[in-house]
Amino acid sequence: MRTKDLITRKLTEAFAPESLDVIDESDRHHGHSGHSPGGQTHFRIHIVAQAFAGKGRVERHRMINAALADEIAGGIHALAIHAAAPGEPAPTPR
Repeated sequence: MRTKDLITRKLTEAFAPESLDVIDESDRHHGHSGHSPGGQTHFRIHIVAQAFAGKGRVERHRMINAALADEIAGGIHALAIHAAAPGEPAPTPR
């Protein structure tokens, strides 16, 4: 299973998101630390889920990192997270 598909499945199971977009940005990181010739190392996640209501940015990131702990330990080098609760403005990329 591709890493992107695994991330999508795990986040869907963990958070039942209203919306979820997982973007593989590995091709943008040739020559950078952590890049692998096969890709699947750098991802950007946009997720909206009720599970994030009342939680701050750091807690949301920790929740996502916990859900993806095996993937992070096993080869994901970079993970950009944009997490919001329903009705909140979408977080702006940093």
